[in-house]
Amino acid sequence: MDSFLIAADAALKTLFAKPAAAEPSPARGVAQQALSAPERRLSGALMRVNHVGEVCAQALYTAQASVTSDPALRRDLLEAAREETDHLAWTQERLDALGARPSLLNPLWYAGAFTIGLVAAKVSDRASLGFVVETERQVAQHLKGHLGRLPQADHASRAVVVRMQADEERHAAHALASGALPLPAPARWAMRAAAKVMTTTAHYL
Repeated sequence: MDSFLIAADAALKTLFAKPAAAEPSPARGVAQQALSAPERRLSGALMRVNHVGEVCAQALYTAQASVTSDPALRRDLLEAAREETDHLAWTQERLDALGARPSLLNPLWYAGAFTIGLVAAKVSDRASLGFVVETERQVAQHLKGHLGRLPQADHASRAVVVRMQADEERHAAHALASGALPLPAPARWAMRAAAKVMTTTAHYL
């Protein structure tokens, strides 16, 4: 029951409360050039996609932490979730600054990621860590792609994405060092396909 209540509280905070970052945004103090209307729309769409990724990260880590019986792993997962809360807050700040909105489908994305996290964690802790490794690697690659698409003048969004990419790569490396089980190729392909659907949809919705 405690795990259920904690998970429910995390879902409500992620989807409906204003996220509070423990660290200031990398965009703070960054000189921002004026953006044209098309540049603002593009930055807003890309940061909406990144915000969805952080919504899913909250769901994933919360689900995995609720299942594992290893106290050390639970602490690691909750610490990663805390850092992802910073990312959630930073991307929300950028959406607000750009006059853009979060994805209308965030509850759906959250539910899907939570379910996947539960399934992975039920298999084993090593499988759960393997899912973290693959997820974070794919997210880091996705963020790298966004750096190539964000307007050069949007220094604030670019600063946020650079920091997020470094954090995701660190999460993947830590999970790998903790004994992650490599995922089979079909699982990796399925994850990429699901991520493609999510990112394409979130760009507009």
